[in-house]
Amino acid sequence: MKPLPNRKIACLDIRSFYASCAAAMEGLDVMEVPIAIVGDMERKGGVVLAASPPLKKQFGVTTGMRLYEIPDDPRIRLIEPKMQFYIDVSMELTKLLNRYVPKEAIHVYSIDESFIDFTGTEKLWGPLEALIFRIQDELYRQFELRSACGVGPNMLLSKLALDLEAKKTGIAHWTYEDVPKKLWPVAPLRKMWGIGKQVERTLEDMGVYSVGDLAHTPLENLEKKFGVMGNQLYYHAHGIDYSDLGSVLIEGQVSYGKGQTLLRDYTTTDEILAVMLEMCEDTAMRARLAKKKGRTITLSFGYSKHVLGGGFNRQKTLSEATNETMAIYRVCLGLFETFHDGRPVRHMSVNLSNLEEQDSFQLSLFEPMNGKQQKIGQVMDEIRMKYGSAAILRAVSVTPGGTAYRRNQLIGGHYK
Repeated sequence: MKPLPNRKIACLDIRSFYASCAAAMEGLDVMEVPIAIVGDMERKGGVVLAASPPLKKQFGVTTGMRLYEIPDDPRIRLIEPKMQFYIDVSMELTKLLNRYVPKEAIHVYSIDESFIDFTGTEKLWGPLEALIFRIQDELYRQFELRSACGVGPNMLLSKLALDLEAKKTGIAHWTYEDVPKKLWPVAPLRKMWGIGKQVERTLEDMGVYSVGDLAHTPLENLEKKFGVMGNQLYYHAHGIDYSDLGSVLIEGQVSYGKGQTLLRDYTTTDEILAVMLEMCEDTAMRARLAKKKGRTITLSFGYSKHVLGGGFNRQKTLSEATNETMAIYRVCLGLFETFHDGRPVRHMSVNLSNLEEQDSFQLSLFEPMNGKQQKIGQVMDEIRMKYGSAAILRAVSVTPGGTAYRRNQLIGGHYK
């Protein structure tokens, strides 16, 4: 095994970023005032994008809840998101970091989280922990933003130090020696960064319930089950990560998909199929951009709570892998016709898994048609990448049931 990375990587997270930005804009204290950032206040089903700590503690309102679930209390401040403002603030934060390290040492992971390589900065700025405290102090004085920071010898351990410790303490520094004591006890597995519900279920079926269990699972068993991702899961359970700053920490993505909670109950077949086609389009595009195809297509429906909820999750595996929109849609249509019982739909998702490289192929009687459809999809992808997601849409997206046109008028799914 090659030598373990031993750099000084920090993962910096701005606490309650959206709520803090909104509070600063309104002259409020995010730690004192119950604030909800609501995606669309014109709709009762508008989603709570962020909630300040007092709103969570005093009223039990959390991210993902709906506008109609927020108590009617005069102390609660409801604020619509200003996405361009949040982006501007995020860029200013990056400029602040750039005063201490070069741009090449900063990887903006999301609007409120960045990885920074502080290796070698001691000669300029002194001890790393003191420098991080200094940066956190500047963030608060200049922007009224509180932060947490995890530090480790690689990107993975810095992220785990952040998520599992620093978000409670403000700062945490993990080493390889800390892994057995701090990482291995972590359970359920989805608490481990990079492990989602699908992978967690598969691991549990193998008798793996904690990160320690994962670390002691034979590597060959994981590789047989997950392929290249099994190798990464094994080494990540030992805190080992060889990726460079800015690269993908979890490679070998096992699926591509799109899920959506609808703003109202969808009752007619035409409306439901319009959204289903949009999600097949989105799923196929993600796979094509990653140069992947998949053989297993999964359709999930969640029914309205007005009919006591429930739903279904069904899949079909094809003899040939695909990343073509209409091929995925035809499978979903078959699943819809077989398993949908007619109740109002409130949530829907489409997923493509069992992946292989796009350039792999299998001889087929239908290959000429498949090639034509693939070219159409690639051209549509190129148009969207160059001119924006709304540059070319299917006709269903401008019908009453379609959602893509409206979503593409927003930044990050929300108003500018």
